[in-house]
Amino acid sequence: MRTILVPYHLDERLSEVDMPVTADVVVTAELSGDGFWARTAGLHAAVADAVAADDGAPAVVTGDCGIALGVVAGLQRRGIEPAVVWFDAHGDLHTPRTSTSGYPGGMPLRMLLGDGDPAVADRTGLRPVPAEKVVLVDGRDLDPAEAEFLGGSAVRRVAVDAVPDVDGPIYLHIDLDVVDAAALPGLRFPVTPGPAVDAVRVAALRLLATGRVAALTVACTWHPGRGAGEVARPLVEALLGARRGGPVR
Repeated sequence: MRTILVPYHLDERLSEVDMPVTADVVVTAELSGDGFWARTAGLHAAVADAVAADDGAPAVVTGDCGIALGVVAGLQRRGIEPAVVWFDAHGDLHTPRTSTSGYPGGMPLRMLLGDGDPAVADRTGLRPVPAEKVVLVDGRDLDPAEAEFLGGSAVRRVAVDAVPDVDGPIYLHIDLDVVDAAALPGLRFPVTPGPAVDAVRVAALRLLATGRVAALTVACTWHPGRGAGEVARPLVEALLGARRGGPVR
């Protein structure tokens, strides 16, 4: 049951100073290839290797949400097909076709569903997660294309205080921008109003208490050097401390 640090925002290597965690393993990779997802596929493969090698419930701390692709691929290599509970102020449900900005950080949840650029799945062996096994928690800042997609999808969208029970093993992903931006300085994409830190903590700890969280990702989606790491540290430590040991099936 290790804590794995992946100090990147997209393809930018970050200083570890702003990450509120002491890691057992730091995952890095040489980035190369044409196009963003091909260039970062090796990093996702390295994350998948690290998660697959852990027989407990690893926690992955990183600077953006895309690393979720490697985490889920690593769980699948262990024979775990998790439900995905995705805490995020944003939908992360774009494809290159629907995104007006082309920002890769707006695409990973849609990629877990099997859509979008296939480069990471081809490199890691990632298989699509069925939409009925995905819950988007407090995705309150949605682009029209994301809202339209959710309208015809089995993905459930709920508030922080209404996270449903889900069956089987769980991949718990928490982008810390789910917290009200007024409580956390320096977020890259702040959204306010939103839930308080305590509300996010309570909801996440309830899931962790089931003992069925196979992996946890905490995405520290803030600008370095603005103090967010220290503000978020108590929440991150509470989440990491609540993991259950032993294999999850």
